[in-house]
Amino acid sequence: MKNILAFSGSNSSTSINQKLVEFVASEIKEHEVKVINLTSYPMPMYSEDEEKNNSFPEMTIELKQEIFEVDALIISVNEHNGSWSAFFKNIIDWLSRLDRNFLEGKKVLLMSTAPGKRGGVGSLEYAKNVLPRFGAEIIESFSFPSFYDNFSTESNTVTDETLLLGLNEVLSTFAHQIK
Repeated sequence: MKNILAFSGSNSSTSINQKLVEFVASEIKEHEVKVINLTSYPMPMYSEDEEKNNSFPEMTIELKQEIFEVDALIISVNEHNGSWSAFFKNIIDWLSRLDRNFLEGKKVLLMSTAPGKRGGVGSLEYAKNVLPRFGAEIIESFSFPSFYDNFSTESNTVTDETLLLGLNEVLSTFAHQIK
């Protein structure tokens, strides 16, 4: 049994990416999954001056330790104008300054969702290109389109059978790859 840390890149209190992460985490039975919300790790906007004058925020050190202690990650990136959010970029900036290879040896299931038909694919593709620079090994990725049409927040279930089949296949491959 492996340990997995799961989170979204969103700071919205109604984040659909966080809802997707929570759903996916509940579907993984053969590994231990811990779901966190990155808003619990407040960090100032990164700048060289901030780092020089105040060093690293305690929350950066704590989050890096959370990542260090697990075997794999499930990350769902939200999309702002075709890329990931400034909130998530700020966290990545701090973590990468603390340790350039903070994702070294981490196998990653990368996801995205959005209200639209593209499912946050711009952010997903961006993350697939950037996260390996910090040591991540992207095992699987999944774009979940039209979140509100395909997911019931009341019952916390995927309502589109084809999407559910695709997601289950991705989860099976991911779970197998991290054994």
